[in-house]
Amino acid sequence: MTAEPANALSVVPSSGALALDPFVVAVVLAMAAVTVLTKVGGIWIVRHVELSDRLEAGLSVLPGAIVIAVLGPELAAGGPAEWSAAGLVVLVMWKTESILLALVAGVLGVVGFRALL
Repeated sequence: MTAEPANALSVVPSSGALALDPFVVAVVLAMAAVTVLTKVGGIWIVRHVELSDRLEAGLSVLPGAIVIAVLGPELAAGGPAEWSAAGLVVLVMWKTESILLALVAGVLGVVGFRALL
């Protein structure tokens, strides 16, 4: 006898409506609360602590470092389509200096190059 896996969404037989598993809802709400508290706590700390020039410089480059940490391994494991899209991102960023345009070019580039290559 095999047990069926628990689903986050399950059909209630009597009404035909979808019912959410209370445990899953509680976990999602807890993760949302921790995320909000982390963000609010970080902002509160930065406003109440005097930041040195060195720390401010480090915090200003942190978003770029996070992007590299996430995308670097993907690019390293990627093939010609991913490397071509990365080259396109560099070119668009160099010519336009627009992060948004570079992002859009990268996403469309990966999709397009994967279809072509």
